[in-house]
Amino acid sequence: METEKKTGEVLYVLLPDFAAHEAVYLMEAISCDGQRLKPEPKFVNRVVALSEEPVAAIGGFRVVPDYTLDNMPQDYAALVLVGGFGWLTPAAERVSEVVRKAVADGRIVGAICNGASFLAGTGVLNTVRHTGNGIDQLKLWGGENYTNAEGYVHEQAVADGRIVTANGSAALEFARELLLLLENDSPENIEMYYQFNKQGFCKLFPA
Repeated sequence: METEKKTGEVLYVLLPDFAAHEAVYLMEAISCDGQRLKPEPKFVNRVVALSEEPVAAIGGFRVVPDYTLDNMPQDYAALVLVGGFGWLTPAAERVSEVVRKAVADGRIVGAICNGASFLAGTGVLNTVRHTGNGIDQLKLWGGENYTNAEGYVHEQAVADGRIVTANGSAALEFARELLLLLENDSPENIEMYYQFNKQGFCKLFPA
């Protein structure tokens, strides 16, 4: 009897005034093979928000969540904290326990820009190499909960174990590290996707 194919979910936590561009490359590589939508993707993208109400991006467009923090699934492939100004608000603290549980359960956790700065305050960066929007911001946001300044690496994106962090200009590098951890495609195809978007069509395929 043929085993039913299971598709994992990649959950994106979007807070109000999120930075949509920081998740675009990851989302597209999961859903699309570069020429068309994948008929049978290995993973599907799902949005988690504070409530069921549409959540607005910095650019103004709005996204309807699939889940809230209260009804999100407990079995998923990865949890991704998309940056933006919402991580500066008290409401962001509701995500802390979700993150800690994800790490304890061995889930892949990714955080970019202010999402990475938020992670510093949860304590989960204290045992891994990591990056973000500079060591000063990590210290400021992390306060006494951040005790691993020596683990900071001044790179676009850093993967250590199952945690990926990135600064706000590193959407492509962030996507590459998460795609590799998820084994979304072969390492060669993932690198080609990265280089195509990083260098551009004309440089990779000169006339």
